[in-house]
Amino acid sequence: QVRLVESGGGLVQAGDSLRLSCAASGGSFRRYVMAWFRQAPGKERNLVVGVKWSGATTYYADSVKGRSTISRDNAKNTVFLQMNSLKPEDSAVYYCAAALDRSLLDGSSYQYNYWGQGTQVTVSS
Repeated sequence: QVRLVESGGGLVQAGDSLRLSCAASGGSFRRYVMAWFRQAPGKERNLVVGVKWSGATTYYADSVKGRSTISRDNAKNTVFLQMNSLKPEDSAVYYCAAALDRSLLDGSSYQYNYWGQGTQVTVSS
């Protein structure tokens, strides 16, 4: 059973930066496509960023492109999301997800097999 544990969320001001981490255990981390989704109250869970096994192929939603960077350390079974120039509309619960389908990158939430419990990010104006 794969377990994903997020950390790094919190309350910040607009313009600040945050680095989210997701530590994986119980599986073959380097086999998974890893992604971050976010879900604001009353809204759908949407894909924010994704990264394939080597770290070289990435996906960014338009809403975070240019302000965020996803990276992974396969030796430490960890994926990171660096978010800069945060805006109030970035406020949401951020979920780490893993997909067994190695061809997947910008898929929907139902295509991801494993999920973390989420970490809250709140950006005040």
